[in-house]
Amino acid sequence: MTLTALGINCTLKSGRTDEISSTDTMLMLIMKALANHGVTGDIVRAVDFNIKPGVTSDEGPDDEWPGLRERVLKADILILGTPIWLGQPSSVCKRVLERLNAFLSETDDKGRMISYDRVAGVAIVGNEDGAHHVSAELYQALNDVGFTLPANAVAYWVGEAMGSTDFKELKKTPEKVAETATTLARNAAHLANLLQAKQYPGD
Repeated sequence: MTLTALGINCTLKSGRTDEISSTDTMLMLIMKALANHGVTGDIVRAVDFNIKPGVTSDEGPDDEWPGLRERVLKADILILGTPIWLGQPSSVCKRVLERLNAFLSETDDKGRMISYDRVAGVAIVGNEDGAHHVSAELYQALNDVGFTLPANAVAYWVGEAMGSTDFKELKKTPEKVAETATTLARNAAHLANLLQAKQYPGD
């Protein structure tokens, strides 16, 4: 069975320019690693969509979250990527998580949360320490709304404190970062295959 993945880039930078963000760079590293396990997918920038504030799946006219929600539910693996700002996930990332909150009250025909049997991972970049704090926030939120996280479900890079170098500017991906991206991809694909073969029980 072919697995699919969706990467949601929660950078603050619009994708309507040609500029690649550091979060893009990390997500592309993970997607390339996922492809080695037969997983296909793509990356979207949340900031390019009109995602209205709220905690329901449809916040009315001009809300573009419903289309993204459909893509999340069609994918076997969700990789949520965010930069670190002020030691926190980006405001865009928090908006995405707030909209995913609707899954808490939405069930399938087996009485299970509609996000069950889907795997999630996390991609983080920043120039100061905070990756563990941010991954902890995202792990909790993604698990709360029904996703299953594999072992070692995060790949991240942080530069030195007060530094000026971005991840995308590195001439070579650090060996440890490449290793964690490979591990995340391998474990996510393995877990997604297991959940496709034997889903969580329902009512």
